[in-house]
Amino acid sequence: MTAATHSNTEPTIELLAGQHPNGEAIIERVLVAPQSQAGAYLLLKSPVFVRGIARGDIIQQMPEPKGAFKIVQHSGNLCIRVYARQGLGALESSLSSAIEKLGGDLDVGEERALVYSIHVSCGFNAIEKIFDQQLAGTADAAWSYGNVYDPDSGEPLNWWQAMLTPE
Repeated sequence: MTAATHSNTEPTIELLAGQHPNGEAIIERVLVAPQSQAGAYLLLKSPVFVRGIARGDIIQQMPEPKGAFKIVQHSGNLCIRVYARQGLGALESSLSSAIEKLGGDLDVGEERALVYSIHVSCGFNAIEKIFDQQLAGTADAAWSYGNVYDPDSGEPLNWWQAMLTPE
């Protein structure tokens, strides 16, 4: 099931994914599991457009503006997005197979967008190698992390440092 086709029985919330040039908010529905803390949710799939979060993260909705949230706890998953001008069917099969071997999963599979979740402990180099190799020679497709870089400054968020540092 894709992000765009959640059934009516699956709990979803609306999160702010950006802003149109005309100032209108871009909202994405994400699949969640409510938590005991008021307004807190566990993300069940990484989002297609919302930045800074991935499957397994716990977020808390904020009262204003519509769709605003804060991260309560990172799961350790990276959100990796693949976008293309043409269909991704042929690429999806081989890419998903390679990611599954590292323990990752396809969260969203749409005609022109794929979203994967994979734990950061797999290593950035191993993950990047897979995506770079799989997309080599594919001029109309590109991949990017959804929760590694600050959307404004472009600087690494570094939320994973504590998880990867031995105690």
